[in-house]
This record gives sequence, C-alpha cells and structure tokens, in this order.
Amino acid sequence: MNFFRNQRRTGAALLLGGLLLAAGYIVMPTTSLDDAIVPASWLILFGVALGLPGLAGFALGQRAAAPRSTVTGAFLIGLGIAMVTLPAALLGAFDRHALDDTDAYHASVSGTIEFLGRRLDAPLLISSMTGGTEMAGRINRNLAAGAERTGVALGLGSQRKALEDPVKADTFRVREVAPGVVLLANLGAVQLNYGMGVRECRQAVEMIGADALILHLNALQEAIQPEGQGNFSGLLPKIGEVVREVGVPVVVKEIGCGITEATARALAAQGVRIVDTAGVGGTSWARIEAARARDLEIGELFAGWGLPTPESVRQVSRVEGLTVIASGGVRNGLDAAKAIALGADLAGLAHPFLAPALESAEAVADKVRRTVRELRICMFCLGVKTIGELRTKKLVRGS
Repeated sequence: MNFFRNQRRTGAALLLGGLLLAAGYIVMPTTSLDDAIVPASWLILFGVALGLPGLAGFALGQRAAAPRSTVTGAFLIGLGIAMVTLPAALLGAFDRHALDDTDAYHASVSGTIEFLGRRLDAPLLISSMTGGTEMAGRINRNLAAGAERTGVALGLGSQRKALEDPVKADTFRVREVAPGVVLLANLGAVQLNYGMGVRECRQAVEMIGADALILHLNALQEAIQPEGQGNFSGLLPKIGEVVREVGVPVVVKEIGCGITEATARALAAQGVRIVDTAGVGGTSWARIEAARARDLEIGELFAGWGLPTPESVRQVSRVEGLTVIASGGVRNGLDAAKAIALGADLAGLAHPFLAPALESAEAVADKVRRTVRELRICMFCLGVKTIGELRTKKLVRGS
C-alpha cells in the first residue's frame, strides 16, 4: 500500500515539475520584437488543459480504492513524465509559423501602406540628405531612380540653395527618373523668419513636382554653425500659414534632436498632419557643424542633445490624427519594424542609402530590397501580415 502511495506522490511531483517547466518558457530568451505575452498565455492554457486531467486523476487517486490499483499510480507517473518532456515539443507545435502557414512570407506578408494618398510598396522613406552640388545631384538622381524601382518615398535635401541660386535647381530635379515616386520638397522652417514665405515654399514644391513639403526644425544646428540663423521666435503661426496656403501637405521634421509630444500637439493645432521625429541616434549635425566650426568639443557636448528616436515616436504617436515618420538611427528593416511597433506609420532612413547612392541607382534599389526583406522576415516571424497588425505588437522593455 505504501508503495502505491509513493507512486502517487512521485506522479504528483513530476506533474508539478512539468507545470513549473512549462511556466519557465514564459521567460525564455526572445527576439527584441517578440510579444512574449501571447505565446506565454497559449502555453499556460495548454499546460492547464493537460494538467486538469492529471489533477482529476490525482484526486481520484486519493480514494480508498486507489491504493489497491496500480493503474492510477502508473498513470500519474506517466503523465508527470510527459509534462516534463512535452513543453519543448509543444513550443514548436504551437508556433504556427513553423509549418502550417509557410506561405505567409512569400505571398501573404504585405508591407504596403497608403501615404499622401498614394500606395507605397513598403513603409519606407529615403530621408533627406543633400543637394546643391554636382555630386549631390548625382546622389539625388540615384536615390530617386532607386526609389522609383522599389516603390518607396523620397525626401530631398534643403532647397534653400536652389532658391537663392536657380542654377543649383537641377541638382534637385529628379522627376525625369522618378515619375511615380512620392517626392517631398524641403526647406528649413527658420527661413520663414529670414525673408521666405508661402511663395518660396510653393517654388520649392514646383521646382521638383513634389507631393508634399518638409519644413525642418534645426535649432541646434543653427546654433553651432558659424553662419547659423538662430531666430526661431514666432514660427508656429507662420508654419500654420504655410500649411493652409502652400497647396500640398506639410511634413514637419527635426534633423536629429527629436520632437516631443508637446511640440507635436502645437504643430497639430496649426494643421500639420505629418511629423517626422528624426530623434537622437542618427546623424549628429552637432558634430558635423562643430567640425566645420573647428570646435569639436562643443560638438561632443551636444551630440546627444534631444529626445531619442524611440521615445520621440512614443510621444508623437500619442497625438491623434498625426501620421508619424520614425527617423533618426533607423538602419535596417528590423529597426523599421521596431519603430512601427512603437507607433510610427513608416520609417525614414538616410545614412544606409548614402554609399549605394554614390554607386548607382540599382545599388540603391538593392539596398531598399534588402531592407524590405528584413522587415518582411521580422513580420513573418511575428505572425503579422500587415503593417497595421505590426503596429499592435509590443516591444520588450530595453530592446
């Protein structure tokens, strides 16, 4: 009789060990974008579903007749051993992406989005970089042709030089090689305090046949550069005037210091509907301008000034009615996926496309395709098929 009681105790101990082992999978190492809560919940539910019959069997084993039955003890031992050994197998079996939805990556995972009333093949913007020189013109044409071949959007560098010297306008004119690209013109918002207004904004748009106008905010850059223009007072109502009068959507972006929720709300109150975070983490214009000014120390001092891109995305995405572009340190498709999971609608990348743009349009296209592939692999492994679904995923803190 004691032998059978020991069998029941052993079976119960093994059953408990199996449940604890199953619970241990909740804290298993995950990828930075893995939403651990959902698979952990399924694992717990499955463990409970298996455990309930075992607990019922254990309850039956407490009856007086059970000590005289070898069947109950053997059943409990077997169930306990199964609970110890099954969780690893169950983890794969319940990962539906391993076997039973293998077509998702190749056929069903879609990164397409609507932006500025147009369809993009991927939620990517090649962010503003350059213009005004012969080399810059070649870079812009390669970027535009690469964007045309891959169905992503393109922002050009500041067109202030072209407005001041029309000879330089050709370094921005890329419509000939990119007739279908969603194209963004670009001027510094601070120029609205230095003689430019709605008329010049329209000229910048018309110069390149743009679908929208970027007004960039660059207070830190202007403060450090020797020839900087630092009067940023009263810009909000002037931005609002441009929004109302320019005739195309206006995007307001930072250039490396991020945008706070308060700033985004103030812009939204002026009618701005698209904000590009451009937070800390990408190109440091503080370092670049400090190098030009031969004051590297001040560049290092302010290199990290501002709001990191992830936090900026979180804050700006809390403002209803805004389309959020995440840029600033976005280097690949996985970064883009993280940004979208944080609340962005699309991601902006600049630096990763510079070297390809110096080479050829096809090199740019290849880099876009690579980035899109990285994004699609991430979506596939997360079990999401649309950008909207990706936005519902939660990032693990610290990832």
